Amino acid sequence: MPRLKQVPRNEANEYISKYYEALFGERDPVEEPGTATGTPGNWWTVFALVPYIFEHATKHFGMFGMFADKSVSQLDPIVRELGILRAGYVQGSQFVFSQHCKAARRFGMSEEKIAEIPHWEVSNVYDAKDRAILAWSDALILQGGRASDELFEALHSHLSDKDILELTYHIMGYNLHAVCCKALRLEYDDVPERIKEVPIPKSGEVANWAGSAWNE
Repeated sequence: MPRLKQVPRNEANEYISKYYEALFGERDPVEEPGTATGTPGNWWTVFALVPYIFEHATKHFGMFGMFADKSVSQLDPIVRELGILRAGYVQGSQFVFSQHCKAARRFGMSEEKIAEIPHWEVSNVYDAKDRAILAWSDALILQGGRASDELFEALHSHLSDKDILELTYHIMGYNLHAVCCKALRLEYDDVPERIKEVPIPKSGEVANWAGSAWNE
């Protein structure tokens, strides 16, 4: 379950209600969760707690996707989805990665390219442009923005200044959602922490890591 409370249909304002209608029909999404893509839909019901944040986030989505004004974004959707897919994967968000596999497919990305996002560095399905985009996403997410001049020039050889700014904005926007979903246990990121101590068998002994056996 999400860590924060959800906003039922009868408490949603007019702006939020439009999204509830589009995603959930006549249902109350708290009482009867579930969207057409199979997600619980609780990103929407939790972000509705703060309407101006909900509106800010959905205006970002409005640049592309199911609520998009087609005249807004001039960036090639394949370029955008490559960057977002890699961001979702390396940030460890099942929700962002899974949803954008579907988006990438809808915009025409090949199944091979989608499947090989996790190990793009050793894949031969990506061309030089794709590789520059994926490396840029890694520099933003994994290296905190420490992108080398060489990487930037490689990316710039394929994308305009405007495209690079928009790509960067979208990657970092979805990094925000990936982190929020993990922290707040939303959607497919409602999973228990898997990094924990594994107990030794009852018949075993606690190792004496500093014992004399290691110094002999």
